[in-house]
Amino acid sequence: TLNPFGNAKIREAMNWLIDRDYICQEIVGGLAVPRYVDVQLASADYGDLADVIAATEIKYAYNPEKAAEQITAEMEGLGAVLTDGKWTYNGEPVVVTALIRVEDERLEIGDYVSNQLEDLGFEVFRDYKTSAEASACWISSDPADGCFSFYTGGWVSTVISRDEASNFGDYYTPRGWGIPLWQAYSPSEEFDAVVEKLYTSDFTTVEERRELMAQVIPLSMEDSVRVWLKDDTGYAAWVKEASISSDLSGSVYGSALWPYTARFKDQIGGSMTIAEPSIMTQAWNPLAGSNWVYDMMPIRGTGESATYNDPFTGLNLPNRVEKAVVTMKTGLTVGATLDWVTLDFADEIVVPDDAWADWDAENQVFITAGEKFTETQTVNRRTVTYYPEGMFDTVTWHDGSPLDLGDFVMYIIQQFDRAKEASPYYDEGQVPGFNSFISTHKGVRIISEDPLVIETYDDYWLLDAEEMVDTWWPYYGYGPGAWHALTPGMMADRDLEAAWSDDKAVANEIEQLSLIAGPTIEIMANKLVSATEEAFIPYAPTLGNYITAEEAATRYANLQEWFRRRGHFWVGTGPFYLERAFPVEGTLILQRYNAYPDSADKWAGFAEPPLPVIEIDGEDMVGIGDEAVYDVYATFQDAPYAVADMKMVKFLVFDATGELAYVGEAEGVEDGYWQATLSADVTGALEAGANQLVIVAVSNRAVIPVSETFEFVTQ
Repeated sequence: TLNPFGNAKIREAMNWLIDRDYICQEIVGGLAVPRYVDVQLASADYGDLADVIAATEIKYAYNPEKAAEQITAEMEGLGAVLTDGKWTYNGEPVVVTALIRVEDERLEIGDYVSNQLEDLGFEVFRDYKTSAEASACWISSDPADGCFSFYTGGWVSTVISRDEASNFGDYYTPRGWGIPLWQAYSPSEEFDAVVEKLYTSDFTTVEERRELMAQVIPLSMEDSVRVWLKDDTGYAAWVKEASISSDLSGSVYGSALWPYTARFKDQIGGSMTIAEPSIMTQAWNPLAGSNWVYDMMPIRGTGESATYNDPFTGLNLPNRVEKAVVTMKTGLTVGATLDWVTLDFADEIVVPDDAWADWDAENQVFITAGEKFTETQTVNRRTVTYYPEGMFDTVTWHDGSPLDLGDFVMYIIQQFDRAKEASPYYDEGQVPGFNSFISTHKGVRIISEDPLVIETYDDYWLLDAEEMVDTWWPYYGYGPGAWHALTPGMMADRDLEAAWSDDKAVANEIEQLSLIAGPTIEIMANKLVSATEEAFIPYAPTLGNYITAEEAATRYANLQEWFRRRGHFWVGTGPFYLERAFPVEGTLILQRYNAYPDSADKWAGFAEPPLPVIEIDGEDMVGIGDEAVYDVYATFQDAPYAVADMKMVKFLVFDATGELAYVGEAEGVEDGYWQATLSADVTGALEAGANQLVIVAVSNRAVIPVSETFEFVTQ
């Protein structure tokens, strides 16, 4: 059968076929803004790339005639025939299978896109499914089986993004996710080369990075395995008696701070009910489990990270880390904002020979830099992360086992091992992401065990020092992971009785591991018995240096008792623990972890985000060739916004045809007041007619861009 979306030109044309304004205004009721590119509104990059994004939006504005023209040409080139308004291939109708989510506005969006395709002559089979029903198709199936042609996906960034450069590798290439769909992505060589540079920070200046971003955006539109439609600007509702922190990007369900701030205003403690559109959509396991935002919300409640992103700025804040020192190669444009990070520069950063640079999966030992490299290595970045003294005495896993160094070393091993063919836990789907990681990673070493101090050497770098603090904290991509709680799953993965990743599970026709419910629980229970009897220490040649047989026996006993009482293997170090999971009923019970060491008010200071309110004043009639000065006012809670607190106030001029004519920086005059000057040359290049002046302001205190538009006429 013919899959039209195997053709990049047809995928690109979908951007013209879809009216994003209609979706945002009519289907979503105004609670969204159109989105064209893989740069989210709530990011530091959006404002900086405003001109590139604006040009993209103009190029790919709703144009069904252009879409039809390009799709027709490509379909005919593929050998399809349009007869009586219907596409056929080898005498059979060309059928597009629409996998449509039913829980929210994606039902209407899926029907709308289907209608548009039917108008072009495609036969559309509308496959309506809930998230749980749909995931088996788009996540687990081989794309070549044709389970779906397009899917009404939804993605949430749970933090304000400080850097969107890696997005294109995550969403358009096999680097992003070890599932069959992602592994089938085949970007063009040109696109992939730019993606790789951004993914591995293969640039030296902010200007060079911006140029790469300006290249990758149009290339991503030409690829369009993912077609972005909207950024939600909706709401999350809670009863007036409750209080909870919300992230400017991820709302409540995406907020990392929700478990620390959820409370009732007039009482201590209590029971709170939280409802979500879906829950336990996929298997829960820390290494390759569910990444659904509705699953990740309770998962975040059970675990914790060494650092957390500020919900208004996206900058990392210390949680378990005491301090960090980031040393950058001289010449790289990096800044530090917060005082818990010290930033310095060095002309040369040499990787020590004893740093762990790679992993020997056959012998289960680290390969040092001195062993791996034939000559001394230098890097762009060294990070030294300091943990507080006494941390191992105060932080415990929910089953009572103390956090220890073995958990950290296990986490480091996992960054290498499953991508190695010699590993008993090898997973082919881990290879693309690992290849990008190992292309920049040059070494990590533990320079003090208690208090814990870890040193990391890497070529990968970002613009903010706070974002480059490598913690190696045992919170994996999909949840918290104590080494002993992972062990039964590792044994099952090794013996191909179950698998961590969906990709490996599908390939071997076995179940994906879930630590909370389902058929793999019994498998893990049996493996725990075996691990206990064997006094099994995973990766014993290495972890045996950090874990004694007595410690292993104690941990396995703790986990066995935990499983006996609660029926699952999910243990974390967070403020809540998972008491019970009820997959059939779609209910989870989280309870307060009494041994959690931090005070309840540690994160209580995050309330209203300080977003500026913008007003523009100036002449609405401008002579062509005359200078025009516009006053820009910025306030918060009716007080002037400090110039020092504003990262950027940019202005864009769109001419009477809608084309971007000029981009400039407004000048800060005094707190709360900026001026945008259109020189005689700028207005002289405009034609007679109605124009738009768009102000884009980004604050250092809340980095989501705020914009305002002023219309003026040139004559």
